[in-house]
Amino acid sequence: MRVAEQDIASLDVDAVVNAANDHLWMGAGVAGALKRAGGDEIEREAMAKGPIKVGEAVVTSGGRLRARHVIHAAVMGQLLRTSAPAIASATRSALARAEEIRAHTIALPAFGTGVGGFSLEECARIMVAVARGHDGALEEIVFALRGADAVRAFEHELARTRETTYASLFRSSRPTSSNARAPVATTDDQPMNAWTMPGYSRYVTGTPAARRRSA
Repeated sequence: MRVAEQDIASLDVDAVVNAANDHLWMGAGVAGALKRAGGDEIEREAMAKGPIKVGEAVVTSGGRLRARHVIHAAVMGQLLRTSAPAIASATRSALARAEEIRAHTIALPAFGTGVGGFSLEECARIMVAVARGHDGALEEIVFALRGADAVRAFEHELARTRETTYASLFRSSRPTSSNARAPVATTDDQPMNAWTMPGYSRYVTGTPAARRRSA
């Protein structure tokens, strides 16, 4: 995972994610940038697949974008307000759709922090937690952000959770007796999020395969 202070519409990735509303019309913010750069056909294709429930996501072509696909993740309804569960669900859905189209690289914006009015720091904690808990074939997850505050929030969260992961692995490998060592937690019955994301495990699903990926 990495942070890019860059216009998401300019990125050369397999899929970019639009922070959408549940009816999938594309107005301002990220949606407007994608529509301007990629063409009106992206919005027409998206709206033909809506409405969808908040937290769900659909895939369209990328139009004239460098990205081949746009994943429209419904972060908010028609009142244009969001919540922590909505952001978590929309992030999971976006990553799931990326796996379905066999994307290797994906770029996501900071969900709900524009018109949705959601806290940047809280958004970063939720989205990074979900991304760390994701288990799939994605090779790179990029958080495409605008502004120093957003970059700082996501970089801080990436660093914090990386340190927590390493510390937990170290603790799990310490000796439990003079003759035995505790095994490193690598079995599929112990999800990564249970010990790397204090306070955010309710937002995340995933298996320890994700632990083997570097941030």
